[in-house]
Amino acid sequence: MKEKILVTRSSMPPYEEYIQAIKPLWDTHWLTNMGQYHRELEQRLKEYLKVPELSLMVNGHLALELAIQAMGFPENAEVITTPFTFISTTHAIVRNRLKPVFCDVKFSDGTIDESKIEALITENTVAIVPVHVYGNICNIEKIQELADAYGLKVIYDAAHAFGVTYRGEGIGAFGDASIFSFHATKVFNTVEGGGVTFKDRKLYDKLYNLKNFGIRGEELVTEVGANAKMNELAAIMGLCNLNYIDEVFMERKKRYEAYVERIQQIEGIRRFEESSETEKNYAYFPILVTESCQFDRDTLYEKLRNEGIYARKYFYPLTSDQACFKNKYRYMQLDNARQLSREVLVLPLYADLPFEVIDKVCDILAKG
Repeated sequence: MKEKILVTRSSMPPYEEYIQAIKPLWDTHWLTNMGQYHRELEQRLKEYLKVPELSLMVNGHLALELAIQAMGFPENAEVITTPFTFISTTHAIVRNRLKPVFCDVKFSDGTIDESKIEALITENTVAIVPVHVYGNICNIEKIQELADAYGLKVIYDAAHAFGVTYRGEGIGAFGDASIFSFHATKVFNTVEGGGVTFKDRKLYDKLYNLKNFGIRGEELVTEVGANAKMNELAAIMGLCNLNYIDEVFMERKKRYEAYVERIQQIEGIRRFEESSETEKNYAYFPILVTESCQFDRDTLYEKLRNEGIYARKYFYPLTSDQACFKNKYRYMQLDNARQLSREVLVLPLYADLPFEVIDKVCDILAKG
């Protein structure tokens, strides 16, 4: 049986280091409820991500869902967002009883097309939820300009953008809030986890209430909240992984560049444009299989799979076209997003991916 090569693989600290780090928990028995390691990870991540404030969450989805809830939008208000994303982005909006309004994306980098946002704004619009897809950064300046002009909130889904900087600033420092995912598949993980970054300190208290049942004292519950706290075992995994994150980025970069060298020689394979003003995190290696390629995307997907290489069609279908929405949005004009979803294929990329696998992948893309 061939070894499966998945699209990603979790980075983990040395086993002995993690075991030693969690040992004090057997003395304190403090496993959750914003303990010592939860607080320490919040502080270290604020520094690493170059953000003013950060609230840890149990996962990236609840980070986004609660960040939206914390804004206090009226029920059935409209939120402009992208269909070219993981389903979590859309679910977080819908589960807040808000209406997603899908904006097409740019063919160049897959991010929301800022030139098409204004036409979608109505008197019911309250926010924009763009996605830094694959770590490609949205047009932050134009989006903020529109938000300021119409009095809208901006909440970025930065689940793919851990460690990315734009003009030297942490990507989580823009907008009213940004959310990050620390899922096992991400460049930085706490096994499961997430966080919300923001500027307004008042939002920290609001998010604290939402992630901890609104409990503010032994006999005091001030708000209706959920349970979205990160536990101490997860926080310690994050602290250990953070010690190695720069090394992880360096190893990913080497493999990313190895792909680039080979891919640019294959006819019909296109890559997204990259910004010279952005420091990348090398989280993903998406390619676009165009009509001029000798094979279509699905054929290459199957050829790779037959060799034990599990590339992914991130994101197909579009979130707007998923079965759970029962064709409600299927006929919207989202031409670029739909074409990208038919062409995109994300190739395996992780810190210890063997270089011979990269050569094998590229040989299959070139020769079938």
